[in-house]
Amino acid sequence: MKRLGLLRHAKSDWDDMSLRDFDRGLNQRGRKGAALMGEHIIGQGTKWDLVLASPAERVKRTLEASGLQVPARFEEEAYLADAATLLRLLADCNDRAESVLLMGHNPGLQELALELVAPENENALFNEVMQKYPTAAFAQFELDIDSWREIAPGCGRLVHFARPRDLDPELGPQSVG
Repeated sequence: MKRLGLLRHAKSDWDDMSLRDFDRGLNQRGRKGAALMGEHIIGQGTKWDLVLASPAERVKRTLEASGLQVPARFEEEAYLADAATLLRLLADCNDRAESVLLMGHNPGLQELALELVAPENENALFNEVMQKYPTAAFAQFELDIDSWREIAPGCGRLVHFARPRDLDPELGPQSVG
């Protein structure tokens, strides 16, 4: 069995509109959310062997703010990647890595999360992921594989899902009015 975590980058900073999408960092809310989610991920007790991540600035800043001390491999192909590309990148992971944390962007992360779960393994957590995979959301899967080369749709069970707002209501959707 392998373990996979999916962590979407935290809230990005839109203050400087001259920056390319790739170069945007995090806003204050994003830094707070990333730190909170990092503490939460550490508290789950999984020892992550590798972070496989998009090289976008907001992903790097999310990793930095999270406090996760895990070796990271930044892959150009992971930037705004779809689920098929993310599966291919994961299939290339070294099998000595029992637990991989994949960090990136939507809609690819949400698509991957939904593809990994076979219909018979859908649960309440799956339904939450299907509704929305917000910034700094974290999902954890147990994969019924012995080698990363075997990763494929339907091979996983979603065992944990958390959003910043689950841990701090102030990090929830902005109220209107």
